[in-house]
Amino acid sequence: MAKLDASVYVTREIPRPGIDLLVEACRQVDVNPDDRVLSRPELLAAVRGRDAVLCLLTDTIDAEVLDAAKGCRIFANMAVGFNNVDLRAATARGIAVTNTPGVLTDATADLTWALLLSVARRIPEGDRFTRAGKFKGWGPMLILGGDVSGRTLGIIGAGRIGTAVALRSRGFRMRVLYCDSVQNEALEQAVGAKQVDLGTLLSESDFVSLHVILDATTHHLIGARELALMKPTAYLVNTSRGPVVDEVALVEALRRRQIAGAALDVFENEPALAPGLAELDNAVIPPHVGSATIGTRTRMATLAASNILALFRGEQPPNIVNPEVLPLREV
Repeated sequence: MAKLDASVYVTREIPRPGIDLLVEACRQVDVNPDDRVLSRPELLAAVRGRDAVLCLLTDTIDAEVLDAAKGCRIFANMAVGFNNVDLRAATARGIAVTNTPGVLTDATADLTWALLLSVARRIPEGDRFTRAGKFKGWGPMLILGGDVSGRTLGIIGAGRIGTAVALRSRGFRMRVLYCDSVQNEALEQAVGAKQVDLGTLLSESDFVSLHVILDATTHHLIGARELALMKPTAYLVNTSRGPVVDEVALVEALRRRQIAGAALDVFENEPALAPGLAELDNAVIPPHVGSATIGTRTRMATLAASNILALFRGEQPPNIVNPEVLPLREV
C-alpha cells in the first residue's frame, strides 16, 4: 500500500506503537530525539514544512508556532485537555486540533484514589520515616491519619473522570456531594450523590477532589477564600489542571494547618512548585503521573496517531475539537 504523502513531527518520544502507526503509513516521520521539552526555537524550527504535528500538553502551540507550521493540516495533542493549544488561532488558520479523551479515565481515577488514601493515611510520610531508620516499633500515636470509610467525598466537576472517582467510593461507604453545572442523574442513582453549590461542597466534604477543565472560569477556582471554607480535617486532591488551585494560597493553608492535607498531581507553574510546597509534610506531590500506566499512555499515543492518519485518509478525525475547519482549506 502506498504511503500517505505526509511529513509528521512528534515533539517528544511516545510509546512505540503510536510512532509505528505513523511510520508504517506516512512518507516521513521525525521524533524529538531527546527526552525533554523542546525549547521555543527548537519547536519553531521543528514544525516548519510539516503536514502534521503530534504534540504534548507541555508544548505551547500558539499563533507563532502555528504560523511557523504554515501548510500544516493538524496538531494532534496527546492529552485530554488542549489548553496548551490556541484553538481560536488554529481554527482561523484552518488547522485541525485533536485530543485523546476517554482512554485515561480509569487511570486518572485510580491515581486520584491513590493520592486520597496516601495523603489521608500519611503513606509517603511514613515511608520516609521508616527509610530514615526512625521506626522503633509500633506506637499508639505513631503517624495517625484521617479516616476514609464513611466520610464525605466532594467531587468538583462530575464528568467522565469525576464520575469514575465517585463510583469508586462505594467500597468506602462514602456520602458523595458533587458540584457541576449539569445534573448527573446516573451518578445520583449509582451512589446517591447530591448536587450542591461550591460553598456547600467545600464546607461539608472531608475530601475535595477536582476534575474540571482549565478555562477563565476555573482558574484559581480554589483560592484562599475557598480553602477557608473547608474543614480543618479535610483534604484537597487535584488531578485536573494545576492553575485550578492558587498554589501560593494552598501552601499557606497547609503551613497553618488550616486544612489537614493536599495531594497534587498537577501544579500551577509546572514543573516549578510554589515556594515551600516541597517542604510540607502534609502535601503529597507526584510528578504529573495521572495517566502514567503503560496501557493508558500507549492508547493515548495510538489515538493521537490515528487522528492524524484519519485526516490524511480523507476522514474526520475521531477526536477533533474544532470540526468547523472541515473540510480543510487547500494548502
